Amino acid sequence: MAIGKHLLGKTKGKYVFGTVRVGEKGQIVIPRDARRVFNIQAGDTLLVLGDAENGLIVTRPEVIDEVATKILGNINGP
Repeated sequence: MAIGKHLLGKTKGKYVFGTVRVGEKGQIVIPRDARRVFNIQAGDTLLVLGDAENGLIVTRPEVIDEVATKILGNINGP
């Protein structure tokens, strides 16, 4: 069963899951295929980051924690 649509010219693992509509309460529904691929369950916590020029990122907090640890881990030196 195909999940999402692979982006043209991109490596496997890159998807387009479609569009979502923002409801009256400012909520969106994450497409079912995206929830399956990223194992997102009801009650999970997601982090929303924004950049005025580039838009929004919705990810698991652990993803950013790993990146921050790599960056900040270098501050103390070798």
